[in-house]
Amino acid sequence: MPGKSPWKVAATATAVVLLAAGCSSGSSDDTEVLPNSISIGIAEPTSLVPSNSIETSGSQVLASLFYPLVRFDAKSNPYPVAAQSITHDKANRVWTIRLKPGFTFSNGEPVVADNYLDAWNYGAYGPNGQLASYFFQRIDGFADLQAKDPDDGGPEKAPEPKAKKLRGLKKVNNLTFTVTLTEGFAGWQSVMGYDAFFPLPKAAFSGDGVLNKDFGEAPIGNGPFKMKGTWQHDEKIVVEKVADFKGTIPKVSGITWKIYQDLGAQYADLVGGNLDIETKIPIENLASASSDLGTRLARTPSSSFSFVGFPMYDDKYKNPDVRRALSMAINRQEMTDQVFLGSEQPATSFVSPQVAGARPNSCGQWCEYNPTRAKQLYTAANGPRDIKISYNTDGGHKAWVDAMCNQIKASLAVNCTGVGLPKLKDLLAKVRAKEDVGLIRLGWAMDYPLMESYLGPLYTSDGSSNYYGYNNTTFDSLVRQGSAAPTVAQSQKLWNEAEDQLVRDMPVLPLRFGQNVFGYSEKVTDVTMDLFGKVDIYAVDIAG
Repeated sequence: MPGKSPWKVAATATAVVLLAAGCSSGSSDDTEVLPNSISIGIAEPTSLVPSNSIETSGSQVLASLFYPLVRFDAKSNPYPVAAQSITHDKANRVWTIRLKPGFTFSNGEPVVADNYLDAWNYGAYGPNGQLASYFFQRIDGFADLQAKDPDDGGPEKAPEPKAKKLRGLKKVNNLTFTVTLTEGFAGWQSVMGYDAFFPLPKAAFSGDGVLNKDFGEAPIGNGPFKMKGTWQHDEKIVVEKVADFKGTIPKVSGITWKIYQDLGAQYADLVGGNLDIETKIPIENLASASSDLGTRLARTPSSSFSFVGFPMYDDKYKNPDVRRALSMAINRQEMTDQVFLGSEQPATSFVSPQVAGARPNSCGQWCEYNPTRAKQLYTAANGPRDIKISYNTDGGHKAWVDAMCNQIKASLAVNCTGVGLPKLKDLLAKVRAKEDVGLIRLGWAMDYPLMESYLGPLYTSDGSSNYYGYNNTTFDSLVRQGSAAPTVAQSQKLWNEAEDQLVRDMPVLPLRFGQNVFGYSEKVTDVTMDLFGKVDIYAVDIAG
């Protein structure tokens, strides 16, 4: 994390695509929905179906409604939570999950093996279009659940997949099931800590493999809280404590997840006492936050990674020298010092330093500020004279995008403008349609604490969040070989080689590694955030 900073905060120790933060200014009347309850600011989630949620706000809400198979200790090692035990064969290919007895969903249904099998099969089945479907691809039979487009590319309807259920999932008994992977993967236990692997109750389905269309409006989970009413879109999501929960018991009785479209409005509510926790202090308020909040301003380590992607479908950016030059045109240190006031650090690699195996400065010369060399390279590569950077306006990005554009203008003598779109989903819709969006503002926090959580989803040719269209068979092969290695240490060596290929290709421009810089009201205490960018809902308590 950054060294010197012009302001001090207390320090203590999840694709997803990072938080973009609501509409109502809020009031104490609508936060006190339950006794002993708190309010936490989020953005409007994309979905509350676990296999369809790949961003931080949705993940934070799901963490209150569901209880994972595993969580992670201070060293990012997985340990069983909803699972009694997780074992595997010598090849790391067949995994046996035994569930703890006595757990129920919030509607009273017992949690059994079928709930995991039903949920995972639903998430993996291609026609269901689940955004986190990618995370099931290691399970044997995944390919048979994917529909293929007609070879001629015509208007014919795609054929149905060969199968509707994963061959690699087998029920042993009510509390035990096995997972067989296509190839061994030593890190599989960590992967199962991700949101997509939550179970779903029988009540979630209207038929075999058919999810109730309104399930996501009021999800029924196996976690410490349950929905109070339904999701009030663009306003709030209220959860209340589950009676007789068998796992770790939260200290608060309820949480109102207050939804904002603007971080500034969220910060005003925090300072005004109408919000208890804001997970991301806006850039514009960093300078005043220390005096506004005092010791209630805090920072903890985060796995967040901010970058911009180059649209590989746009001929203007297909020359790697154009991409390298733009990277060298950026003064990362100046941006983090002047815009972020030292609350983030320059990114000179593609994997967060919080993850085991990550190497500092792996990007080398291409991530060093060198405007002279950048201009020479850019001119020789006939780079575009007009650059734009598209970003979502609900995430507080305008200040740094403008600063980045000014640096590009100064270094390369080209035009550069930031183009704001209301929400991240608006930006991604344009990217999927291959529209001219220029450079794409993106962020990431790990889904599980492995290097592969960055390399796989973001850069493999079929990665769930490879929005820019990077495709390199050597890279894909190295990531896959790393996953199949017999030990995590051997995996890391191959993943380092895969990152070296990224350095050669520069499909994205690394910018910053972040911290959780957050604030809370006088009403709450024991507030902390984890490496996944989420508030620890089990630790937070009412002050006094």
